[in-house]
Amino acid sequence: MRLIVQKYGGTSVGTPERIRHVARRLIETQQSGCRVVAVISAMAGVTDNLIKLARETSPQPEEREFDALLATGEQAAIALIAMAVNALGGKAVSLTGAEAGILTDRAHTRAKIANISPKQIHELLADDYIVVVAGFQGQNPDGETTTLGRGGSDLTAIALAGALNADACQIFTDVDGVFTCDPRVVTDAQKLEEVAYDELLEMAGAGSKVMQSRAVEFAKKFGVEFEVRSSFKSDVGTTAKEETASMEDVVIRGISVDRNQAKVTVDDVRDEAGIAGRIFSVIASGNISVDMIVQSVSKHGTTDISFTIHENDLDSATQLLTPVVKEVQAAGLITKSGVAKLSVVGIGMRSHSGVAARLFDCLGKGGINIQLISTSEIKIAVVIDGQDADRAARLTHQEFGLAKFVTQKSPLTEEE
Repeated sequence: MRLIVQKYGGTSVGTPERIRHVARRLIETQQSGCRVVAVISAMAGVTDNLIKLARETSPQPEEREFDALLATGEQAAIALIAMAVNALGGKAVSLTGAEAGILTDRAHTRAKIANISPKQIHELLADDYIVVVAGFQGQNPDGETTTLGRGGSDLTAIALAGALNADACQIFTDVDGVFTCDPRVVTDAQKLEEVAYDELLEMAGAGSKVMQSRAVEFAKKFGVEFEVRSSFKSDVGTTAKEETASMEDVVIRGISVDRNQAKVTVDDVRDEAGIAGRIFSVIASGNISVDMIVQSVSKHGTTDISFTIHENDLDSATQLLTPVVKEVQAAGLITKSGVAKLSVVGIGMRSHSGVAARLFDCLGKGGINIQLISTSEIKIAVVIDGQDADRAARLTHQEFGLAKFVTQKSPLTEEE
């Protein structure tokens, strides 16, 4: 009998009606001849409300207690799902992350899964239960509740699918799958039938909100194939998998936009060993994540170091760097909020030329100024003014013919 892991996000279980809909879907899946493990997120808005409540109660809540609080959102949701399944004549039982055998490290609020011992899940499946597991959480070696970071239910589902050697892993969400771009921005964006792990990882890191980056990394590491699909429709979604040779025929798989970014430049700093390390050590001490990093060409013994961070971290970064700028005798600190990152992603870039030229030419003709450029083997990312982000995405989507050519070979010339 096939074993299927299904994950349902917060929107999918956001109301009693939707909870009953998910319950019916779980029962139907079991009745089709499958053993079912469901991973459930907190109901839409619950986690945000818990965070708000914590901040109103304590300006700096202890991370241990913060995790204990946030985990209750998923625990309430799994109990409700199990109740709904049972009320519809099914047979379900809910398990917290700890009860499901999910062991993590000791890092509260951002824990990593260390091991999964799914003995209890196997026993319940053998007794024909639909097993409903709380996403986003586990237990550390001290027996304390830990959480896996926002979007952590994706990671729970994929990790369980790997540990259980599941036949399928389905990520149910409020979108139909992975698109060439956000359909709310580009109306003719197309749903992808398949996407390589590396492409989805780059898209997630570039601002696509479909999947948590760590979940995709885990899937790639352990070879867990999964499908992203809508919980409100029966249509087939997008399958994330190991790349195949034919995938390179499509040069650009998708376009992502990451808004609410800020650009920081340490201006005219000495081009000496250790300076960059000093700057980014200070940033790291404030738990601020840095995205793009660009250093200008050295001239007259000095250089500029620019990088991007989330806009919410700009004030903290400014406070941390102001004394360092004086310490390293830089000319000053230049900051700019309200910028966005536009990324084009595709494994076909490895074997096709001309992508960067077409992207830069397209944006230039649209009068969109590029402030920073960063590349990887399968991604080109540019920082632009935030108010230009939507228009830039539409222009780029049109330039690369993604609505028309997404399932066809690219017109770019393949390198010999």
